[in-house]
Amino acid sequence: MKKIQSGNTEGVNGKKPSGNIEGVNGEKPSDIFEGQYEERMKRIQELLCIDKNFDILHRQLAIGGRKASMFVVDGFLRTAVSEKVLEFFYSIQEEDMPRDYAEFVEKYAPYADIMTIDTQEKFIQFLLSGMSCFLIEGYQEIIAFDFREYPSRSIEEPDKDKVLRGSRDGFIESLVPNAALIRRRIRDVNLIFEIQQIGRSSKTDVAVVYMKDRVKEASLKEIKRRLQNIDVDSLTMNKESLSEMLFPRNWYNPFPRFKYSERPDTAAACLLEGSIILLVDNSPAAMILPTSLFSILEDANEYYFPPVTGTYLRMTRMLTSIIAIYITPVFLLLLQNPQWVPEWLEFILIKDKVNVPPVIQLLILEFAIDGLKMASINTPNMLTTPLSIVAGIVFGDYTVSSGWFNSEIMLYMAFVAVANYTQSNMELGYAIKFFRILCLVLTAWLGLPGFIAGSILLAGFLIGNPVLVGKGYLYPLIPFNGRQLLKRFFRVSLPYSEKRG
Repeated sequence: MKKIQSGNTEGVNGKKPSGNIEGVNGEKPSDIFEGQYEERMKRIQELLCIDKNFDILHRQLAIGGRKASMFVVDGFLRTAVSEKVLEFFYSIQEEDMPRDYAEFVEKYAPYADIMTIDTQEKFIQFLLSGMSCFLIEGYQEIIAFDFREYPSRSIEEPDKDKVLRGSRDGFIESLVPNAALIRRRIRDVNLIFEIQQIGRSSKTDVAVVYMKDRVKEASLKEIKRRLQNIDVDSLTMNKESLSEMLFPRNWYNPFPRFKYSERPDTAAACLLEGSIILLVDNSPAAMILPTSLFSILEDANEYYFPPVTGTYLRMTRMLTSIIAIYITPVFLLLLQNPQWVPEWLEFILIKDKVNVPPVIQLLILEFAIDGLKMASINTPNMLTTPLSIVAGIVFGDYTVSSGWFNSEIMLYMAFVAVANYTQSNMELGYAIKFFRILCLVLTAWLGLPGFIAGSILLAGFLIGNPVLVGKGYLYPLIPFNGRQLLKRFFRVSLPYSEKRG
């Protein structure tokens, strides 16, 4: 499984990665595979700027009476394993040293994860990805050992995708452990991990994961084609950069085009349903394709409870998301037209004096809530709770008593603030927020026609949101598939969900 990290030595569109192989004044230096050992070692030192890079190590060794050099990136070296291999190399006697490189690899390099390097591009690729490279006098090739140990955190449960029951592990920023978490759940030879690199400078590893006996070939080919056609210098923001390269246009539509999950159990379940997973190195989130609005609304908690409870949780989440869009625009519309309110609902209208127009109050609170969210992110953990209490008192009591806000408006905006956390996808939460504000402004400006116009725009953006692969963003509603639609609303039992067709 470690070899997945080394990736494909071919670059974007089949071109070999360039590396930093230009010399002074644009002159191309001699290749590191030309000349004798001393010349080659000096060229490698110049190529890697050994005298300037403190984290690239060069150690001169003696293996079987021959000169040898070891090149490695310090932060990726697994010291315990490398010391055992070096100890074995030191024990090789001069008379036992093979003249042929292939014989040396077969006889004295029994370690499983080894690579033979015969081009300068491959050398740069493997070394900078963390492999330990050995240049041995008398051998034209360079041998690379995979002693890598990337810095990483523990596979603890992700904060945003927590469950009351179920697994407590989660993806991390390293690709190999993430692949292992999926392999642990799907022990099937049909599970495929294909690796490729994207980015001329970053050469970020991106893994395409699928079940070859369940995936749709047309979807798989389209995803691979788009990945191969990406021409970018670096995936600076990992999965977000990748999604923007896959969808270079339609930036104005805020609804998420991909489902993300940091849970390996969710990723494994989607793979078994025929989905395709994209894992990006340095990102703890898996990108799941194809994507629809209904799949984004799903949550792992629904599947760790019995079908009745899971269905209730799903319906509650969907209903809360709908109410979060319309609660403040509907409230504003009823304030503009109090004659529409029946007598038994008159308590929802504002009874106190209104000093600030309701639409201004609602807009101020919309931005204030996001300001508090950003403040809580940047607040040290030890101060989060006391500052939250102070903010709650100030905004909840003093602003009402001072006349800035009315208590009814504070109540509805408190519901909106809490409702955003009923689903784990932050992009969907902000999309709901943007259309709530749009509908609010149109309702304040045009009244009922503005409210209808906002609803039409919402439906249009949902229907028109493009998908990379699949049948549509609102499938199985559009195009309609009754059986699949029922399964999106009702959590079916395991025996029923196992039936295909």
